[in-house]
Amino acid sequence: MTTIASPRFDHLLAMTDERATFEHARLGEPRPEHGYCTDDMARVLVVTTREPDPSPDVRSLAALSLQFLCSAQGADGGYRNRMDRRGRWLDRPSLEDCWGRSVWALGTAAAHGHAEGIRQTAVREFERAARRRSPWSRAMAFAAIGAAELLTAVPDHPVARELLRDATALPDAGGDASWPWPEPRLAYANAVLPEAMIAAGSLLSRPDLLQRGLHLLGWLLDHEMVDGHLSVTPVDGSAPGATRPAFDQQPIEVAALADACARAATVDPDDRRWSDGVAAAVSWFLGDNDAGHAMFDPVTGGGYDGLHAHGPNLNQGTESTLALVATLQHGRHLVPASR
Repeated sequence: MTTIASPRFDHLLAMTDERATFEHARLGEPRPEHGYCTDDMARVLVVTTREPDPSPDVRSLAALSLQFLCSAQGADGGYRNRMDRRGRWLDRPSLEDCWGRSVWALGTAAAHGHAEGIRQTAVREFERAARRRSPWSRAMAFAAIGAAELLTAVPDHPVARELLRDATALPDAGGDASWPWPEPRLAYANAVLPEAMIAAGSLLSRPDLLQRGLHLLGWLLDHEMVDGHLSVTPVDGSAPGATRPAFDQQPIEVAALADACARAATVDPDDRRWSDGVAAAVSWFLGDNDAGHAMFDPVTGGGYDGLHAHGPNLNQGTESTLALVATLQHGRHLVPASR
């Protein structure tokens, strides 16, 4: 019997100063010398704005993350990703994952932000960023999910709808029936690809795309299960015939699966696989994984940075903590209080 934990924001708040949330930690302590990144602040905006009854501190964190994304966006709609501890940008705007995740976050904030000012600012920033197109499939998939979020609130939004249409040009499935994945190997945040297909297929009345997304997500979920628990793709990726289990497993993989399964459950609620997938993601963090160790610190609420054969990397970075929070948010809605 496993009790489902509630998402906590303690550690994220402890990792945050007046500028943003620090990227890295040594155990539970922030490492300011490594600065901040847009990828993380986009995910902060996602989890804070979809929290149903946020505390004043969480509302303030949402506003801070949106402010950071506004600063990160270039005049052409691209995004910088790296800022040092003194607030100096270290790179130029690009259309890499930081762009896609920012569009995802802005669409989420535009639809679910708790304050009118946050929603209005998010729409304005979304409209500039969402006119761009990335050559990278995961960046486009993240952006597609942001467009889908905005369209749930503003169904006729033309920029969001056009981006969602363009984002459906994701890689085609391979010819090998035993490996239907649209890439020769699994990489990172893999479930974002079928999630984008599911979102686009549902909102654009494309049943073919919807079914392809559901099929690929079902295959990925089956592929990532070993002996009844999640055994996700490690940081170096995975190809057909790879040895299982493999390490270093990243919490972002588990969170991406939870996100995709939660979306699948909204369009295909009669299929128990999707709620079971969310439950498996929650359980991975609680210790039902290849090493049998919980992947968070119950004192700080921080998520551990990776799973190795001997147990977790005990550093509690922002990406891992956000993966934990995001997964538990879905678990709160889709998983019974005990299993």
